Amino acid sequence: MHKLIVLYPEPADRAAFEAHYRDTHLPLCAKLPGVQDISFSLGISAPGEGPYFAVFEATFADEAALGAAMSSPEGRAVEADVPNYATGGATVLTFPAEVLPL
Repeated sequence: MHKLIVLYPEPADRAAFEAHYRDTHLPLCAKLPGVQDISFSLGISAPGEGPYFAVFEATFADEAALGAAMSSPEGRAVEADVPNYATGGATVLTFPAEVLPL
């Protein structure tokens, strides 16, 4: 499996970030071809108390599936939307992940 993680620093306006993220950005993410799982968290630290406000995680079958998703029209739409809400920018990480059987 391959993971896509996006870390968002504190935005200029938390309420505006959350409204756009929930109403516009996440529905775009849900349309990514081959995405298997999406999770996210907002407000993970109080203002001024941590380096990040939000985190997003998506799972794909493998690196090729992630690459295909992000180069698709849907992936380009997701990427193009980021400046509309992420006034603090975004840090994107991709990596292969293993599952620990429990």
